[in-house]
Amino acid sequence: MAMASSSLTVLLSFLFLAIAAVEPASGTAQHFLGVNYGRLGDDLPPPHIALELARSAGAAAVRFYDTNATFLAAAASSGLGFVPAVPNELIVSLAASQRAADAWVASTLLPFRRNRRLRYLFVGNEVLSDPTTKSRWSRLVPAITNLRRALRRYGLSRVKVSTTLGMDALVGQNVFPPSAGVFRPDIIDVAVCPLLAFLERTDSYLFFDAYTYFTWSANHTVVPLTYALLEPSPAPGFRYHDPGTGLSYTNLLDHMLDAVVAAMCRAGYCGVRLALAETGWPNAGDLNEFGANVRNAATYNRNVARHLASGAGTPRRPGMRMPALVFALFNENVKGGPGTERHWGLFYPNGSAVYEVDLTGRQPVAPYPPLPPATNDLPYPGKLWCVARTDRHGALANETAVREQVATACADEAGLCDPVRPGGGCHLPDTVAAHASYVFSAHWNRFSKQYGGWCYFAGLAVETTVDPKT
Repeated sequence: MAMASSSLTVLLSFLFLAIAAVEPASGTAQHFLGVNYGRLGDDLPPPHIALELARSAGAAAVRFYDTNATFLAAAASSGLGFVPAVPNELIVSLAASQRAADAWVASTLLPFRRNRRLRYLFVGNEVLSDPTTKSRWSRLVPAITNLRRALRRYGLSRVKVSTTLGMDALVGQNVFPPSAGVFRPDIIDVAVCPLLAFLERTDSYLFFDAYTYFTWSANHTVVPLTYALLEPSPAPGFRYHDPGTGLSYTNLLDHMLDAVVAAMCRAGYCGVRLALAETGWPNAGDLNEFGANVRNAATYNRNVARHLASGAGTPRRPGMRMPALVFALFNENVKGGPGTERHWGLFYPNGSAVYEVDLTGRQPVAPYPPLPPATNDLPYPGKLWCVARTDRHGALANETAVREQVATACADEAGLCDPVRPGGGCHLPDTVAAHASYVFSAHWNRFSKQYGGWCYFAGLAVETTVDPKT
């Protein structure tokens, strides 16, 4: 995710300066640190085992991305808090009809009316991040409003209703400096201001997804890794100074959260409470996804747990306590996108820990076992290729699927695949695997890398340091 700010601005603001005036936190917030329970894996354990693993990591709650009855029932009897979510595709219909919202609550949440651990309902997930579904943007708050009426009607008024936003809700995802945070003009009037007005009126939270990994990796030449990992720096300390407020920051998470606070204040809703729907660090990734490793993931999540448990808040909102959720419970092998997408878990699907973590934030650093060294904290210095994934004998797992991906890639630009056609310079060896490797690399270098894409091709490609032509 590219940042809109210049590296020079970032660099000049990292100064050794004292903390200045602060803005008091608003409202009385409930702190807990839970975990996001994604299920995009074909090898995940049954829910009762998964929930016990979440408990063993110190999670106070689990958040789902849907309302699957089996998983909600398991969570309701687990002793953990649980946060269900309305799928994005239901937003328009729930906004259009109070009767539909009533029926949805009655069939989905009414069985848990007496369970006091049901405290939040998310309506959609990063709805405002998808420009291809703009029709949902204006319907988001009407859906939220209808669902809240339905919850009150069925005796579930304690359940706070909200939605989740990504950092791309800010113009250019810009957080440098934090005081420059402002919501995108295409969403501010149609969705954000109505949402903030609703949250203010109902004393609910604006839930944000804040990943320091992405902000750091986009600005790694000027933003220290220790700042992104919430690592304490040796005295006198490495700080980011915000020239707009005079405030000083010791970690990137506070920095990003205060950029959201600044955006809310600019919109006229300075008092709305803020919470974390997702944060975390990938434990592995593709060769070009530097910094994604077990050591950094463990360090980040352990530090986040301690930081949030301390109740220190942020420079702009000292003492701010909030609900927060780490992403994610498991590595999920069916997710698309870059390698990091499949490697955010606290646990492997077989139930073994990727690393130990105490989400209560009470365990000091010393008792944890040693972590493996980080070997990829800097960008890969050599050349990379994107090739067809094969087994150790060079065989493709699914030749038909590979051919389909090749055809799709070739259709993106005339002439892209001419070199592998008969008479072309790369036609030999004349095999599906060799042709696919050429096409995947050509497409990746021509399009995907330029526009922030990845070497994936429906899971049929992999990055390599070996030139496929050799």
